[in-house]
Amino acid sequence: MGFLRRRIITALLTANALEPMGGYTGRLGSVYGWSTQGMLGFAVGWPTGELAPQLLALTAADTARAVVRGEASKTSLALAAGTVAGLGYLTAVAAGTGKRAEESLVSSLGEDYRHALPDGLGRENVSLAQLIRPFRSIGRNVEVIRNINYRPGDGLTKLDIYRRKGMPVDAAAPVLFQVHGGAWTIGDKFMESKVLINRMVQRGWVVVAVNYRLAPKNPFPAQIIDVKEALTWVKANIAGYGGDSTYIAGTGGSAGGHLIALTALTPGDPEFQPGFEGADTSLDACVPVYGLHDMAGVTGDELTLAHRDTFLGPHVLMRDPATEPEPFELASPLLRVTADAPDFFVVHGGKDHIVDVTQGRAFADKLRQVSQGVVTYLEPPLADHGFDTFNSVRSVQVVSAIERWLEWHRATRRNVAATEATTPAEATTVEANVAPRSVIVGASASR
Repeated sequence: MGFLRRRIITALLTANALEPMGGYTGRLGSVYGWSTQGMLGFAVGWPTGELAPQLLALTAADTARAVVRGEASKTSLALAAGTVAGLGYLTAVAAGTGKRAEESLVSSLGEDYRHALPDGLGRENVSLAQLIRPFRSIGRNVEVIRNINYRPGDGLTKLDIYRRKGMPVDAAAPVLFQVHGGAWTIGDKFMESKVLINRMVQRGWVVVAVNYRLAPKNPFPAQIIDVKEALTWVKANIAGYGGDSTYIAGTGGSAGGHLIALTALTPGDPEFQPGFEGADTSLDACVPVYGLHDMAGVTGDELTLAHRDTFLGPHVLMRDPATEPEPFELASPLLRVTADAPDFFVVHGGKDHIVDVTQGRAFADKLRQVSQGVVTYLEPPLADHGFDTFNSVRSVQVVSAIERWLEWHRATRRNVAATEATTPAEATTVEANVAPRSVIVGASASR
């Protein structure tokens, strides 16, 4: 392949990363309201955006080589210059995510939130080693105990436990409960959130990643029932793996973000806990990432309505939202927010082409209006769906922010709980000081 052709391909990839081709086709479009061209544009767009520094370096090196060899024409050099400019812009925007994340944490947790963090824990940028090997996420010192069946006799309902090698059984480490995405119809526990999983295991946490039955063979609410049953198993058994069953935070991306948010907001809901209605399925904190929070379409944006009518109805819930709206409403985290909701850190990419960013904004805003807990919202600029799949300039900074938020929460909220147990009136004052109401940082009026 000649230099000009390579430059054409890279220029097209860069342009598509800035604005994926195709796109939303309206409510009469294909699955999720997207054309095949639009889905292809997204599929090649987000990896290009997250790998922009690597592609920029390769483009510069390839161009220099072509110039030395006399292979570069004016057209190819112009394409190379445009590509470098585009990739440089993508990289610069991604590099600013850390500052945006810190502003979000300070706005919601207070200027002194860092005082609650372990020594040495602060903002972290992507390392050269991570840029060179972006797909290496799990460290060699991480032990994975795979395929534990949390529902005996069902081969689909399994979970994996991640912990540091040599962790003592009595470590009583905080637990992160992770739910994978995949549009409720595909996916597996081993596929997602490896950057975050590795980070929290290195921090000394135990992480549990769970599978659940998939639609359409198993229509919703099978997925949320399984997640809650897995959480019940974790609370009963995680102490035997070094975890602390009294402190469990939840996270998940996309469909997993929806499921973990719904789990956090519906502890003890008998409709989602058939046969184990009395089980404690509460979470201490929740970090949904680019989740779909409006299954009912109450936000009214076209992409959300397309999700409901062309995909969720016929492929996930197996119901018609026009004649049976209640199941969609019950499945919507946006409509299940109460005053006693746990603390939330909501993350949603500013240029999400699969789940519109309006869902993240609306959910965070509803939490702020109704919940008495802490609400932090982060909207990384230009971040698309799946931006945290591997080590990138953006994902490492977002994961670093989640790490700080979780460590703050573990330290501060447990102190508040301990104070409440002894002096409730005083605890109210303490909580007011350490957990001010949140401010949304990074949101804009339009995409």
